[in-house]
Amino acid sequence: MLDNLKKYRIILASNSPRRKELMTGLGVEYIVKTLPDVDESYPSTLCGEEIPLYISKKKAAAYLFSIQPDELIITADTIVWLDGKVYGKPENEEQALRMLRELSGKTHQVITGVTLSTKTFQKSFAVTSHVTFSPLTDEEIEYYVAHYRPLDKAGAYGVQEWIGFIGVQRLEGSFFNVMGLPVQRLYKELIRL
Repeated sequence: MLDNLKKYRIILASNSPRRKELMTGLGVEYIVKTLPDVDESYPSTLCGEEIPLYISKKKAAAYLFSIQPDELIITADTIVWLDGKVYGKPENEEQALRMLRELSGKTHQVITGVTLSTKTFQKSFAVTSHVTFSPLTDEEIEYYVAHYRPLDKAGAYGVQEWIGFIGVQRLEGSFFNVMGLPVQRLYKELIRL
């Protein structure tokens, strides 16, 4: 499968352990290459899927100066979106607690933007999953934040961790997208290259 990728040296431009795990699960040979301090800011006029798409393209642009003709760079960004508000990675435990209290008992969207880039080609796409949390107690939220330290995760949670086991009441769409990389859609796009 994916024999068409043999002509590329695939680079995953992410330090996320979850994205590495998901790429490995696809059976694709890749290397990880990251640049320090890539700017992830975006215009305040963007909404929903526009935000992670914009950031994944911005990340890709940071690599284009150094990309070789046989390299394919994969960049991605994930956000949580609820009631017109973006939930990125929390800056501290207090912010993580607040985010989880706001997500408790509600349905939110997890949106990942992905950009595939070579020297001569670029393709971007976004995938949205809908996640419903059951109402969470303060004790559950505090336990999760204290024991799992989800400061590196959009929306302050990992669906594959304890909070996902006890809190996710319903999930529509890609589970792996909620983890940070929509591998089913990525696979389809890689086949088309």
